Amino acid sequence: MGGTGQRALVFGAGNVGRGFLGQLFSESGYEVVFVDIDRPLLEALNARRGYRLRLVDNAGAMELWIGPVRALHADDSEGVAEAVAGADLMATSAGVRALPSVARTVAAGLARRLAQPDSPPLNIIICENLKDAARHFRDLVTAELPAALHGRLSERVGFVDTVIGRMVPLLTPEQRAADPAFIMAEPYKELPVDRAGLVGEVPTVVGLEACDHFPAYVARKLYIHNGGHAVLAYLGYLRGHVYGYQALEDPAVERLLLAAWREAEAGVAAAYRVPPEWLEAHAADLRRRFANRALSDTIIRLARDPLRKLAPEDRLVGAARLAERAGLAPDALAWAIAAAYRFDSPEDPIAAELQARIASLGLAGALEAVSQIRPGEPLGQRVLDHHARLGRGEWP
Repeated sequence: MGGTGQRALVFGAGNVGRGFLGQLFSESGYEVVFVDIDRPLLEALNARRGYRLRLVDNAGAMELWIGPVRALHADDSEGVAEAVAGADLMATSAGVRALPSVARTVAAGLARRLAQPDSPPLNIIICENLKDAARHFRDLVTAELPAALHGRLSERVGFVDTVIGRMVPLLTPEQRAADPAFIMAEPYKELPVDRAGLVGEVPTVVGLEACDHFPAYVARKLYIHNGGHAVLAYLGYLRGHVYGYQALEDPAVERLLLAAWREAEAGVAAAYRVPPEWLEAHAADLRRRFANRALSDTIIRLARDPLRKLAPEDRLVGAARLAERAGLAPDALAWAIAAAYRFDSPEDPIAAELQARIASLGLAGALEAVSQIRPGEPLGQRVLDHHARLGRGEWP
């Protein structure tokens, strides 16, 4: 590890940064430099020049040591800009709200880099939970750069979209206190990136796949992976389950999950012109991964923020609309949407906001306001019917 002399700079040393990118970059021979604001974490990384990563699934656990790594505080603008200027590969996993400040620092480093006529191309993989994240971050960086460098930015810097599929469990306070740098994750190891965003040669990174027709990968992540989690979460919540794997072991929930996947697969296959078998294989793999007890992924975490997850183009309603366009009646997805409108966990303030809207507008009004589902259309009729049936304790 770390034998190529190359350096990968990662903004954000959290679940995606340490739990996924650090492993892939380190195994590919890069020294990994993290930029973050968590001082105890940065001190732990710098003290040992590495960290422990435990990969867990139902077959057991594997302990890995990820290194060499270094860490910089985001406030060290000079040090971070210098690291950007000399990086061989970059990634952001800092969170959407942090991107404006990240862009300022990145722009300062790129200004130095692009001022050198022989500076090599640089690709920045944008690992953020945001639609068109690469374009958004490119715009933020461009706004911080002198206009004279905009042409060189387009020629020499790639802003690359990706979808992150690896699942990382929450650590206990005891685990974090014992070792601030320690992290656990599932073994899943695929990093599809948008080939169209790359400049120069495709980076040689373990698990990285440069993909054409990248919107299909985005749809697969949103409607199959995230959508599957939402089905488990909202139906599992009503059944009283605590963990996602428990909901999956419930025959009533599993039956609806598999049916919802079939509806979503048909919709995505038709809309994005991809083989249904490609989506079916992914769903089958997710079925196995969702059963991972070691992740201890809670129903509340999977279900939180129902207003966002019930948006018209998001994981449930968006999948149902694609299924409708493909000529299907998305009944299983309608059950999941109805269950989401019954999500009222006191642990999630957004759930309380959803229930307040229902109380104010009525279910039909909330359905139209939040999800743009008209109560008189077929999907609206199904959701209203299933919501009432769930209230009576009825299941299909």
